[in-house]
Amino acid sequence: MSAQCEVIAKRAANAPLNFFERYLTAWVALCIVVGIVLGQGLPALFKSIAAMEIAKVNLPVGLLIWVMIIPMLLKIDFGALHQIKGHAKGIGVTLFVNWLVKPFSMALLGWIFIRHLFAPMLPAAQIDSYIAGLILLAAAPCTAMVFVWSRLTDGDPYFTLSQVALNDLIMVFAFAPLVGLLLGVSRIAVPWDTLITSVVLYIVIPVLIAQVLRRLLLRNGPAAFDAAMGIIQPWSIAALLLTLVLLFAFQGDAIIKQPLVIALLAVPILIQVFFNSALAYWLNRKLGEKHSVACPSALIGASNFFELAVAAAISLFGFESGAALATVVGVLIEVPVMLLVVKVANASRPWYEAGIRSSTAVR
Repeated sequence: MSAQCEVIAKRAANAPLNFFERYLTAWVALCIVVGIVLGQGLPALFKSIAAMEIAKVNLPVGLLIWVMIIPMLLKIDFGALHQIKGHAKGIGVTLFVNWLVKPFSMALLGWIFIRHLFAPMLPAAQIDSYIAGLILLAAAPCTAMVFVWSRLTDGDPYFTLSQVALNDLIMVFAFAPLVGLLLGVSRIAVPWDTLITSVVLYIVIPVLIAQVLRRLLLRNGPAAFDAAMGIIQPWSIAALLLTLVLLFAFQGDAIIKQPLVIALLAVPILIQVFFNSALAYWLNRKLGEKHSVACPSALIGASNFFELAVAAAISLFGFESGAALATVVGVLIEVPVMLLVVKVANASRPWYEAGIRSSTAVR
């Protein structure tokens, strides 16, 4: 890793939750209220916004999503990939949980809770769409926020950077096939042309743009890069909040009629967070990885790249879909739930390290 990238990795590792990140749940709750009020009061305006489409891509939302995603991707250094050999076991656990457990377990939880247990309490016409939204959420591993969660557990910054870079590289190729497979297994029609278009628009192109911008910004050194990120990052949060206002403006009628929907959708998401984080944490302990590696490995499996999930849900199923609402529920609970996972990881450190010492002594 270059000296510049080392400096940036260390700074990312030492960055605390900023004001918007710390109170993200409150901002999302505010967006719910504002969106519903505006949607009920200005229905013609939001119908006009919904009609601004080209090839099923809503132009205002497409622009907002680029502004939302690209600052996240600017933090990714694909040059860090060579570091995965230093923690092969931790990387192996990360990939196993993120790509072979998490999406499939979410599809199963969606089938159990949404299609069966909660079905009588949900609008029948949206059941498939809710499940699709949950699958989209689980198929997009966390990118930017995992740096924050890792920092709060004293996670290894270089391991965190390398696993995020590897996950993003895999996502470019695996997101569409994985989502298509799970939607098909869940008996949900797969709009392949729209799915592939979404991958190109919201993964491939933003990754390319972000990497070009990253190289340009780094020419002036890490301090200039950090200064630019300080300016750009609020744009990302603002774009996310504006997108949520639009979503809830269109979802207003459904939420007013069935306010329990958000709580019901949160159940499988919460189970998935706790199950996947616990599984990754335990597997790293069994394999003898350090606590500073186990924590970011567990945290990336528990959280989601919700910006991408929201974008894909809107493109595939529309503003008023259950899929869009399901992905937004992931945003709503992200910060408080992940802070709880962080707290558990920190509190259990003595237990974790005792297990490592015991396995080492046996060997």
